[in-house]
Amino acid sequence: MQFLTVWQHDSKNPENANNLASICQWWASLNDKKVNWVERLIPQIGGMSEIHWQLQRFDEIFAIVSPEIRGTTLYWYKHDSPVEHNSIAQKLELDNLKQELYIYPQSEEGVVVRVSLHEIEYQTIELQNTEITFQEQQLMTLRDVKQQFEVKVYLTPENLNLLKEWLVDKVE
Repeated sequence: MQFLTVWQHDSKNPENANNLASICQWWASLNDKKVNWVERLIPQIGGMSEIHWQLQRFDEIFAIVSPEIRGTTLYWYKHDSPVEHNSIAQKLELDNLKQELYIYPQSEEGVVVRVSLHEIEYQTIELQNTEITFQEQQLMTLRDVKQQFEVKVYLTPENLNLLKEWLVDKVE
């Protein structure tokens, strides 16, 4: 899985269409979920790294209904509202780890909208017949050969102690 999926209008990137399809799928998955809708001006100095994403007075939290992308336009409704909203995108960036979509509207240069789940939902992967290996003292690898999943866990000293304590309790 790539960490960042980017689609841009008129891009020559051969993956542009596939990236848009992935973003469409993620956008549609938000149906009936509560989202944070945060709109910010992009600072001319420092760019995106200077944006403060903490919720402010004009930001919105709402349940999004029927989100879909048709062409380069994102469509959605707010829960209990008959008004269909839309935004034509110049660029879309999906942060797959944080589950945040950054929308760069075509009509508002210098503006970015971040849409994220109001409450993070973690994806659960169940590993069967797990192989466990340890490398160095703080790297634990969990591997499920059948499902072809590998998880590398870097343990802090605190987490390593918690694991040791848990194992001692289970062995006794």
